[in-house]
Amino acid sequence: MEALGLYNYWLVIALMMTGFYIVITSPNLVKKIIGLNIFQASVFVLYITMGKIIGGSAPILSDQVSVYSNPLPHVLILTAIVVGVATTAVGLSLVVRIYAAYGTMEEDEIVAAEREDP
Repeated sequence: MEALGLYNYWLVIALMMTGFYIVITSPNLVKKIIGLNIFQASVFVLYITMGKIIGGSAPILSDQVSVYSNPLPHVLILTAIVVGVATTAVGLSLVVRIYAAYGTMEEDEIVAAEREDP
């Protein structure tokens, strides 16, 4: 029963392995970016899970509260989400440019085209 209580961590492991599997196995560049986003979301869930303390309150000094939650992981994740969206936009724009140059988004076809051109 103890293992079922850690469902957030099981979710993190499932998302992380799913994203990693997509990145490793998919030759399509857009699918690789989606896999990286899934992997990144698993890291977000991991940090948010570690930052939450059961019974903890917001870090506002009060005589009634003795246990506080740390807000730093949540702030870091907000920053990471913004950086992740920007990185995804840059990655997708590079995929659009690669598609315009090679006519494909498949990694093996791009490598084959590069080997043929001197």
